[in-house]
Amino acid sequence: MLKQYYWLTKPGIIYGNLMYLLAGFFFASVMTQGFDGWLLASTAIGTSLVIASGCVFNNYTDRGVDKKMARTKKRALAKGSIPAAYALAYGAALGAVGFVVLAAFTNWLVVCIGIVGIVDYVFLYAYCKRTSVHGTLVGSISGAMPPVAGYCAVTGEFDLGALLLFLLLVAWQMPHFYAIAMYRRNDYAAAGIPVLPVVKGVRRTKIEIAAYVIVFTATALLMTAFGYTGIVYLLIMAAVGLVWLYKAFTGFVAADDVQWARGMFGFSLVITLAVSLLLPLGAWLP
Repeated sequence: MLKQYYWLTKPGIIYGNLMYLLAGFFFASVMTQGFDGWLLASTAIGTSLVIASGCVFNNYTDRGVDKKMARTKKRALAKGSIPAAYALAYGAALGAVGFVVLAAFTNWLVVCIGIVGIVDYVFLYAYCKRTSVHGTLVGSISGAMPPVAGYCAVTGEFDLGALLLFLLLVAWQMPHFYAIAMYRRNDYAAAGIPVLPVVKGVRRTKIEIAAYVIVFTATALLMTAFGYTGIVYLLIMAAVGLVWLYKAFTGFVAADDVQWARGMFGFSLVITLAVSLLLPLGAWLP
């Protein structure tokens, strides 16, 4: 039973977002030439609990949809192995503890970032994913909050660096989730979820994936243009972005769209690692 409650928090999402939070924190720490281990731990623990809370609530709101999708029909709330009331109490407790930690040991800007993230994910995204092809974009707002939270925990302000981090993560998420939507297209169609490949078709999705990869690469390079990172970062990120863009364009001649989409998804995870490592190093290296 405890294992089911653990999976209810979608730990994969927590760990992925934690990586970006650490990147934002270390990025800001290098720029300010200071490091606070207690602040890092508090920000990471508090934010992880808030994310876990949002994921539990998302499991609750999606339990009906999850029953219709092959990859989600075995989730605890979809199967009914955990009572819905218990899940709501569990999610509320996680969120309450998370926000107490953030309020007590970080700053109120980080608390506000957490509030924006959970409201977007639990309410706005939950509604838009069922009603609009733009649900993915709405959901990307909450997904971009962790690195911004890590950054603002250190700096105490939402400046241009925080804005670029936000835009970078929004731009990364769109190809990442559109790729998932492509190779899970039939699943989403069966559940009545209006993701882009279902509503606008595969070619339109490929065009938007390529466009967002361009936006991602341009935003990444702006970090150097505005003096946050050095030339080493610029050269490496330009190369990584061009490889991702090349992979995006191969989609227009791909013989197997599902295989291509899986490849794009896999490379987006490589991008995650690259960004997480290069941002702090880029602020340190010339």
